[in-house]
Amino acid sequence: MKPSTSQLRILFDYPLRDTSICLGGDGYYYVTGTTGFPDWWAVTGDIQIWKSLDLQTWTPVITEPRKRSTVWSIDRDGTWQKPIGLRDGAPFRPLWAPEIHYLKGTYWLTYSIPRLGNGLLKSVSGHAEGPYVDHILSDSPVSLYIDASLFEDEDGKVYFLCDNGKIARMNDEMTALAEPFRLLSPSNAEHVGFEGTFLFKAHGLYHLAGADFIDGDYHCFVASSEHLYGPYSDRYLAIPHGGHNMFFQDKIGQWWSTFFGNNENAPIRERPSILRVEFDEHLRIRPQEG
Repeated sequence: MKPSTSQLRILFDYPLRDTSICLGGDGYYYVTGTTGFPDWWAVTGDIQIWKSLDLQTWTPVITEPRKRSTVWSIDRDGTWQKPIGLRDGAPFRPLWAPEIHYLKGTYWLTYSIPRLGNGLLKSVSGHAEGPYVDHILSDSPVSLYIDASLFEDEDGKVYFLCDNGKIARMNDEMTALAEPFRLLSPSNAEHVGFEGTFLFKAHGLYHLAGADFIDGDYHCFVASSEHLYGPYSDRYLAIPHGGHNMFFQDKIGQWWSTFFGNNENAPIRERPSILRVEFDEHLRIRPQEG
């Protein structure tokens, strides 16, 4: 069963995939995601951010028309990210799945450029509009995978996640990995999802999310553990048709999942959306009714 359109709240009418939201230190919610419509596999490279005080009315963090809310651009700001390759004979250099995180008093953007590497940008102003600078370079091990993410544990340690559940602790400066990657796996599968890894903690458990296709439909699966490195439970279907999403809490503590709609059977297609979620008696995540 997929979430109904009444459960989903479309944030605004703009093509966006891999939707990511964080609550900033200034009381605003910030959203970003993959742009580049209509050819998500072509040559893109912009990271755009919008903001809202209430999860309903959204405005660009940069209002200058020619910048289109772009806080960072490969062509304008990039270095190692600029080379354009070929895929099936066509130019290929997409920027995929940027995520926004508010950690240690500022904003961070993770992103992936297939075949070139993952990046980590830091806002040097402490504001979501930036400016952003490279904080980790492509010649580190993070360059081997896609779909980068961050997780800050309760002790302040920050972890870099990517790909199908790979995780590594970062150094205190967040400029490099402090350990090799290891794979977090559910007890009933090789991985929680083949891409779109996201980790958060709630109700005393670590919840590991990932995206996977089942019979052509793109779902969000979750596995949970009492310990960061596991062992993790069986993976289960948490958000039907909600693949490559993330979870966040609002100002009153309600949990939400992002949603964008990747395939024809999804209730919406390629629009940034959210839906309320709840934890059942087994602390499993499910869409909240009503």
